[in-house]
Amino acid sequence: MAEERAAPLRLGSTAPDFEAETTNGNIKFHEFIGDNWVVFFSHPEDFTPVCTTELGAFAKLEPEFSKRGVKLIGLSANTIQSHGEWIKDIDEISGSTLKFPIIGDKDRKISWAYDMIDHQDTTNVDSKGIAFTIRSVFIIDPKKTIRTILSYPASTGRNAAEVLRIVDSLQTGDKHRITTPINWVPGDDVIVHPGVSNELAKELFPDFRIVKPYLRFTPLPKEKTTAA
Repeated sequence: MAEERAAPLRLGSTAPDFEAETTNGNIKFHEFIGDNWVVFFSHPEDFTPVCTTELGAFAKLEPEFSKRGVKLIGLSANTIQSHGEWIKDIDEISGSTLKFPIIGDKDRKISWAYDMIDHQDTTNVDSKGIAFTIRSVFIIDPKKTIRTILSYPASTGRNAAEVLRIVDSLQTGDKHRITTPINWVPGDDVIVHPGVSNELAKELFPDFRIVKPYLRFTPLPKEKTTAA
């Protein structure tokens, strides 16, 4: 059972722990995270069109997330049995092999803890008139800290590649004391963190350039490789 949500979750909040039944067995969320990054996302309903395309896209990109030490885990207010049947459709339609777990949150306790309930569209309800979950995304680091929160309406499918890009930005920033500019993708120049002085920047980033005192670009240092 999820812990009661005591306060709104923000960037920097500790991700609430919970126990849940998933398509891959029972989990304790913090144990599931372990020393990994996690992308935890919800969808409104099984056997619906937009959700089917989304889960297929995440399944196809899962190897790329895995390379970055990232686990995927989904959620909706459906049963595990429903998820299991729906996965067959997802794989058939998208050509994927969905392996990551999907949580069955029929009582919406986890959804409530993570504020995944649809408060905007009051028509987005199940047969009992209970609001569905929205398209939420939480990117959580190995310290169990929430680093990104995204929310999409039911009508708009997410961009799985953008979620992967955010992970790349966060991991690169943690490693190199940099931030990433608009539309950044791995391989592009980055921005020297405002907290790094010019003197230190010269040591860390010999090729950095000053555009404005507050805007300094640099290529990332090339990774050193050890000869076999």
